[in-house]
Amino acid sequence: MAETAVECPKDSGKLEHKVREDSEYVRLVISDEPRVGDFDISHVQSRARIKAFIWWIKALIWCLVIAILALAFLKWGVSFLFDKVLLPMMEWEATAFGRPVLSLVLTASLALFPVFLIPSGPSMWLAGMIFGYGIGFLIIMVGTTIGMVLPYLIGLAFRDRIHQWLKRWPQKASMIRLAGEGSWFHQFKVVAIFRVSPFPYTIFNYAIVVTSMRFWPYLWGSVSGMVPEAFIYIYSGRLIRTFADVKYGNYHLTTVEIIYNIISFIIAIGTTVAFTIYAKRALKELERAEATEAAPHSHQENHEMGKLPLERPKHADVSTTCLTYVTRKKKEGCKITCI
Repeated sequence: MAETAVECPKDSGKLEHKVREDSEYVRLVISDEPRVGDFDISHVQSRARIKAFIWWIKALIWCLVIAILALAFLKWGVSFLFDKVLLPMMEWEATAFGRPVLSLVLTASLALFPVFLIPSGPSMWLAGMIFGYGIGFLIIMVGTTIGMVLPYLIGLAFRDRIHQWLKRWPQKASMIRLAGEGSWFHQFKVVAIFRVSPFPYTIFNYAIVVTSMRFWPYLWGSVSGMVPEAFIYIYSGRLIRTFADVKYGNYHLTTVEIIYNIISFIIAIGTTVAFTIYAKRALKELERAEATEAAPHSHQENHEMGKLPLERPKHADVSTTCLTYVTRKKKEGCKITCI
């Protein structure tokens, strides 16, 4: 006999009901465990405060370390760099080449050095020291653009070998793979972020060929990402040239020029640090976005795989019910026809 539940109007206003502790209602609805949401809110907030405090401590420590290294470099490194490297190089270039030939030499060095994984920073400094912001910027952009296209084209011929080589560093390979995903604008944005990030771009030029990166977003993203670096190299080259003239020439800086150089140096350092931090955060956000997009698919697949065994008894119950119905009808003398 089916049980019938009767609800009395007098008791409709009561909020407390006697429910057995081992009933399904208590087990499924009234949980004895503490609420996860209430516990997690305070926990997440405290962890966020701790992370922010640790981040500021690390930033302060890094600023102190950079300041100490900068002072040490200015006191001992600059003199060695001027005496042993820059002045001999500038004297050799001034006597061996004219300005048109020197511009071609610098452009060729910027184009060929990345092919052989050689840093092209000294050539950018020389372009800024000798030619300034106008012609120096053109030399840097033309040379670095060729230096980014040549490794890309060479890497296409050795794509399988580069793919095998990248398997040794799966974390770096996963970061590079991010650049080849998405639309044209996404690829353009990720390549530009890689250019301003600390990731070595000479390796990136070859490694990008193993992804589905298209050529044009790679080219324009590389050019856009190199613009801030070009101006920073030109500025630092001009600043080194000014220091060389003050130390070894008869040039004397005025108070206004000293203040200008100090402020511009601080701005250049701040800009470099800001671009680096932005690039790192952008790469981390891309990694999180990829992980977030991959998680629902895997969760959905696992959920569907888990649902399959639960749905099979339903089909079995239907089959059993049909078989019982057919057997009963046969006993009653009915004629069963299979269609």
